[in-house]
Amino acid sequence: MAKPAFGGYSICFKGCTDSMESVFGSGKISPSEMTKKIWVYVKGKKLSSK
Repeated sequence: MAKPAFGGYSICFKGCTDSMESVFGSGKISPSEMTKKIWVYVKGKKLSSK
């Protein structure tokens, strides 16, 4: 049996109108920092469910 993506979380971005720049900022960031900012956004907007 395959492991579910994102640790078993289901994420739905339907209806979100935020720009990439509003989520990540305008400067350069590393991939690990990008992942952290995505999860802050997802948790802040309550877009994930198990």
